[in-house]
Amino acid sequence: MNITLEQAEKAIVAAKEKSTAIDTKMNIAVVDAGANLVAFGRMDGAWLGSLDISIKKAKTARFFDMNTGIIGELSQPGQPLFNIEHSNNGLITFPGGVPIKNANGEIIGAIGVSGSSVENDHTVAEAGASAI
Repeated sequence: MNITLEQAEKAIVAAKEKSTAIDTKMNIAVVDAGANLVAFGRMDGAWLGSLDISIKKAKTARFFDMNTGIIGELSQPGQPLFNIEHSNNGLITFPGGVPIKNANGEIIGAIGVSGSSVENDHTVAEAGASAI
């Protein structure tokens, strides 16, 4: 199963709404089950440097089928995934990437959000993922 363009756009709309509600400007990326970019939105005034980060957060969440913040915890010194962020042409291992599941609980893609604190990034990504 893959996320459709319509679903990806729905996730971006929900993420933008949450971002506006908490007064942030975000870059929002949605990838399919193969970690290929399906949709992207850069809110007016969002940081340019966060564009690439949002895409890598989405890819990282899909590569490992877990929130990027969890991967971050597992990749600290002394933890089992230490230095994993150097694999796959660079991963992002802090919050803001969330897998997207369909109604049957199957992972069909992921969303990555960047442009504010990692807490806000995660909150906005969750809102986008929950819209599907």
